[in-house]
Amino acid sequence: MDLKKYELLADIAETGNFTTSGDKLGYTQSGVSHIIKGLEKEMGFPLFVRTRRGVLLTDNGKRIVPLIRQLLLENSRLEQTINELNGLNTGSITIGTYASISINWLPKIIYEFQNDFPYIDIHMKEGGIDEIESWIEDSTVDFGLCSHRPSQKFDWIPLHDDPLMAILPKDFPIPESGTYEISNFQNQPFIISEVGIDYDVRLALTKEDVNPYIRFSSTDDHAIISMVANHLGISILPSLIIQEWSNQITTLPLEPYRHRNLGIGIKALNHISPASKKFIQYTEDVVENIILKS
Repeated sequence: MDLKKYELLADIAETGNFTTSGDKLGYTQSGVSHIIKGLEKEMGFPLFVRTRRGVLLTDNGKRIVPLIRQLLLENSRLEQTINELNGLNTGSITIGTYASISINWLPKIIYEFQNDFPYIDIHMKEGGIDEIESWIEDSTVDFGLCSHRPSQKFDWIPLHDDPLMAILPKDFPIPESGTYEISNFQNQPFIISEVGIDYDVRLALTKEDVNPYIRFSSTDDHAIISMVANHLGISILPSLIIQEWSNQITTLPLEPYRHRNLGIGIKALNHISPASKKFIQYTEDVVENIILKS
């Protein structure tokens, strides 16, 4: 079976652009059009519709592409298993991740991993919780590094409980307790992550029945920190995000204590590729060492 055409289809579904995907995979624009027309003829229905901003999947295309991605993952798993049995360690891994994890954990993990497996390619896609979950479920990524929530329908490997912290301007008076009551956020000017980016902060507020005055929202954690530093409001962010910014803001533990459970989400552990299995083992070891040293 020639899977190259399916690889092209899956890539166009992600980029929304024939030219971008063609350049990436080594096809001319006319070559891309020829392959997609052939696939549409083979399947019996259109796969894309053209818009001013590129191409979008048709409804039938949306049903087909997750299956195509699963097929490509299974083929990759087969090739990696064969290579492993022959003493070779090659392949590629695509990881969905929070920006905070890609900054603080992944460089150390990838460095250790590629010292031993230099011919396994690593690709990262940064996003919020909703994006990462959808990437895991439709096989856009091999696995995701994210936080856990009860609605998730994939396998889970816990890594670390990351405390949520109150984020306050540098000159904010520190309470004698050294903590910040979640109830104190009630009706206060608050800067929050956009819906779909964060789950844990909203859950912490909901559990305490606290309703701050949402003054701004952002998809960028660093923008939230900068706005707090400039007295535009206060906020809550996980410890992993803020540890390099302590010189610009005041951070205090929350009372009551709240955290996000960081870990590895994977569609099915019993269908994991050899390369992904190795990378996950390294991730568990490296994160444990990072936590022990912190």
